Amino acid sequence: MAKFKIFTPAGASFTTAGGGYNHEMEALEGQDAEIIEGPVEEDGFIAAAKDADALYAKGIHITKKIIDGLPKLRIIALGSVGVDQVDVAAATARGIPVTNCPDTFIEEVADHVMALLLASHRRVIGQDKMVRDGRWREGRPELLKIPRLMGQTLGFIAFGHVARLVAMRAKPFGLRLIAYDPFIEELVMPQYGVEPATLSEVLAQSDFVSMHAPATPEAQGMLKEKHFRQMKPTAVFINCGRGPTVDEAALIKALDEKWIAHAGLDVLEQEPPGDNNPLLRMDNVTLSAHTASASARFDPARKRRVGQELALAIAGKWPMSCVNPSVLAKSELRRWQPVSMERGPNS
Repeated sequence: MAKFKIFTPAGASFTTAGGGYNHEMEALEGQDAEIIEGPVEEDGFIAAAKDADALYAKGIHITKKIIDGLPKLRIIALGSVGVDQVDVAAATARGIPVTNCPDTFIEEVADHVMALLLASHRRVIGQDKMVRDGRWREGRPELLKIPRLMGQTLGFIAFGHVARLVAMRAKPFGLRLIAYDPFIEELVMPQYGVEPATLSEVLAQSDFVSMHAPATPEAQGMLKEKHFRQMKPTAVFINCGRGPTVDEAALIKALDEKWIAHAGLDVLEQEPPGDNNPLLRMDNVTLSAHTASASARFDPARKRRVGQELALAIAGKWPMSCVNPSVLAKSELRRWQPVSMERGPNS
């Protein structure tokens, strides 16, 4: 039996089960470590993983009960940008670092934001349907109502890694860029050609509002009815971040009552959505199935990153991407040597 035991729920995250752990084990080669699958059910997982040195979090919520039930636990590693499936506060209280992949597939997400922006603006789905339905001559009159893209304003809510890459892509289209993020120094934004703004300014001035707030408890339901009422009736709302950051009922009302013109959504409050979700039947909504990060490199890249973080933990070193930096103050981790000062996601 290996000395360093990494437990993970059976099955896979974001992909099909049974893919093995070859990519994760690349960085662990030569280490006395093994990845062991346990039950998905909470109590069964705690019983199976009682000797776990590390958790590879996927397919299950890593709750306070799980964290407190594993006395040897030293690290929780995620193969995603978002960390909402882990009780980070409970891990922090135990001095356990939680790692993620904040920069592994952000290029893909930024591409997808631009894809939804352009498809929503030019009403690509509706235009396609008109052609297929034999309504060829209706396409041009519809687009004659739409202003040209150049000169319009794209506003970001949160200006982290993905938003910055979107800004780099959007600037050549001639868009004016503004952003609201109280956690980012204002001097960062001008480096990307972005003007700092208040939330009200972003909502009122933007022709496109792109949501990038992470799924923290503070950001839960951040955008409410009052916020959509501040937006232009011609505005397009885009969300490739996290569905729960938006009050979906308020968004549906805004689209239905024409407070805003269109929405391009890769994420929803409930995934997959129920058949009764009105968004599925709205002509002024462009949807994708939480696929913004997907590409041919997605699985190998994130899995290798998980392996690298676990390898650092085995060596007693600080992980590359820790989302709970306050654990540095915990006495039980003072023996860890910092490898990188990079800190967590801001998607």
